[in-house]
Amino acid sequence: MKTKFIFFFFALGFLTNETCAQLKYLNEATQVPAHPRILLLKDEENAIAKNISADPTWASLNQLIIDESNKIVPLPTLERIQIGRRLLDKSRECLRRVFFLSYSYRITKDKKYLERAEVELVKVSQFSDWNPSHFLDVAEMTMGVSIGYDWLYDDLSVTSKGIIKEAILKKGIEPSLDKKYNSWLKASHNWNQVCNAGMTYGALAIYEENPALAQQIIDRAIESIKLPMEDYKPEGAYPEGYSYWGYGTSFNVMFLDAIQRVLKTDFGLSETAGFLKTAGYLQNMVGSSGKNFNYSDAGNGSGLSPAMFWFADKTKNSNLLFTEKQYLQGKDKSMNRDRLLPATMIWGKNISLEKVTEPKEMIWVGQGKNPVAMMRTSWSKPDAIYVGLKAGSPSVNHGHMDVGSFVMDANGERWSMDFGMQEYESLESKGVKLWGMAQDSERWQVFRYNNLTHSTLAFDSEFQKVEGYATINSASKNPNFLSARTDISAVYKGKATSVNRGVAIIDKKYVLVKDEIKAAENETTVRWAMLTPAEVKINNDGTAELTQKGKKLQLKVSSPSNVTLKTWSTQGSHDYDAPNTGTTLVGFEIKTPANSSISLDVLLIPEENQVNSKIKILPLKDWK
Repeated sequence: MKTKFIFFFFALGFLTNETCAQLKYLNEATQVPAHPRILLLKDEENAIAKNISADPTWASLNQLIIDESNKIVPLPTLERIQIGRRLLDKSRECLRRVFFLSYSYRITKDKKYLERAEVELVKVSQFSDWNPSHFLDVAEMTMGVSIGYDWLYDDLSVTSKGIIKEAILKKGIEPSLDKKYNSWLKASHNWNQVCNAGMTYGALAIYEENPALAQQIIDRAIESIKLPMEDYKPEGAYPEGYSYWGYGTSFNVMFLDAIQRVLKTDFGLSETAGFLKTAGYLQNMVGSSGKNFNYSDAGNGSGLSPAMFWFADKTKNSNLLFTEKQYLQGKDKSMNRDRLLPATMIWGKNISLEKVTEPKEMIWVGQGKNPVAMMRTSWSKPDAIYVGLKAGSPSVNHGHMDVGSFVMDANGERWSMDFGMQEYESLESKGVKLWGMAQDSERWQVFRYNNLTHSTLAFDSEFQKVEGYATINSASKNPNFLSARTDISAVYKGKATSVNRGVAIIDKKYVLVKDEIKAAENETTVRWAMLTPAEVKINNDGTAELTQKGKKLQLKVSSPSNVTLKTWSTQGSHDYDAPNTGTTLVGFEIKTPANSSISLDVLLIPEENQVNSKIKILPLKDWK
């Protein structure tokens, strides 16, 4: 007891000024329920069981989790093997294993899941540390261990509980009190969301052992997490893109749900402007090809998002689950790798999937730090056209020089694409200073990260201006002229006095990309380029025929009439650049005289669709 008493005050000595302040949201009398108290309270398994018996889709997901738990049981326990600066893959696998096993035990009461989870929990708790220098590793490990400790509390051995509890305190919570490791408290990106969620789970798990410290950690998190939640304003567009929405927002929801369940309030956080709207952002980010609009540091795949079930339940809008329902019914073959998958059963326990219907809106626009517009001709037709347009700034966290870039799907394929991220360790291991965001930072030398390899413009082969920013200026919901336009002049400062881009789906048949440029005082060469995974054939009539998987799309320059289409290699010039096989840049270059104005009109026409040769293309000012 004396040792604990000394440690408690030693830990308090590390608290930041914010944490040392008087409690703002909790108080010394704040009580919490008995274990289990995180996410799923005692006997709430009954509601899940009822849902399973009523709906074969829910029954199938439940069985998938149990089957995966059976695969985990014979696996060797995790070892503390660090890759570069990260232990993150081990932390994530611990969270996945413990969450799956603990869920399976609570649902089936089969002790093999309890016993296997206990072995894993003890093993990771005996690691020398959880790598606080890269605090995401600590956060995810703490969350996983805390879920296991809380959910299995009544059945863990006394010895195991002591080991696990001590690890949560010393390897999870204690490092978060050290200023050397907790800069994320003042960050406005995914680190804040993930780390505050992990520390809060730790505090909730061992609340009765150190109530004062637990209260400080939770109180600190409630205040700190407001920073990234402000970034959802005004419509819910997440600045860091699809993949990091899946990370930051999912852990934000894990945090909100946990404190709501325990404290009976989330202190108004879920009502932050734009936050509940962000489910619409994610839903619209996936195109008719099944690929996401993967701007910034994102992969191009898509899959089930457990957090979407929280949003659907919170807003009482089951139509947010139109795509998620398809994933559940077999379109996502990798759900078993999602470490948060059991939360789907918890957040979906009051949702009838039979009531999920097709969304009606065909365009979604979000402003904020990284504005985007996404439009489509149908949610269910396999040949639907989909376009995503990116505005924003390269300066955002995980940003690329991709302002003005677009992706396009038609006939089930992606025709205009984005590379997205390059795996970080492949760059960091070569000494690339990846995280500098200044104009001259080495980050922009990475082939995939600058505007020369995105479906956007370049002037004299120069990079976009990092400090530049663009909004979505207007958009149209007209089903025969779905469109959005953006003023991207700021990222081309010094090269042009005005650069405006508009993208439209016309008559549900084809796509128009229109650029209006007013040149600066010197002549420049403008390059229009589109990144594509298709084979490109330049025809004698000045068009390009794009082919992939037996399907075709025509690229036609309507204006100016004197351009010559060409292609560029997508192989980077540095040894650290990832190979980009099977991709091509197609487009054209044109000289713009000093102080001149020019309009670039490019049509993307899926096969079997016809375009009137006398089509009148409206100036952007008339796009209403």
